[in-house]
Amino acid sequence: MRIVVLHGPNLNLLGRRQPELYGNTTLEEINDDLGRLAEELEIDITYEQHNGEGALIEAVHAAEQADALLINPAAYTHTSIALRDALLAMAIPTWSVHLTEPKAREDFRKIDLIEDVCVGRTAGSGAASYREALRELVSWLHMRAKKPHL
Repeated sequence: MRIVVLHGPNLNLLGRRQPELYGNTTLEEINDDLGRLAEELEIDITYEQHNGEGALIEAVHAAEQADALLINPAAYTHTSIALRDALLAMAIPTWSVHLTEPKAREDFRKIDLIEDVCVGRTAGSGAASYREALRELVSWLHMRAKKPHL
């Protein structure tokens, strides 16, 4: 099983960007933690971080051979119809993840343009959200594999 993890804009600044909101864990530490969990789950995992919308969309396109995507689109969650369209076009099972719960923040963050094109969503547990999301996504993939295809 191969899962691609895509991190959106400004997540490269984790650990020093608004630590009171996003915590002190760096993106490298999140990726390292996911790597250890991937070994436990016996899956292959790769990571990419992109600040630009176009680069993030290109990464979605490039992931077409993956079994699933785990994506934190960050601010593009609320603004990018293009990212939504890319996820729809690629038809790769996608799970969204957020460090905070956007729906409990500013009004503009309550808009989630990709939630309904994802198979699941995890939010609000800080860096642990990623670990929880990966476990839930892998579980979803295993359950899906057990169901007969019509």
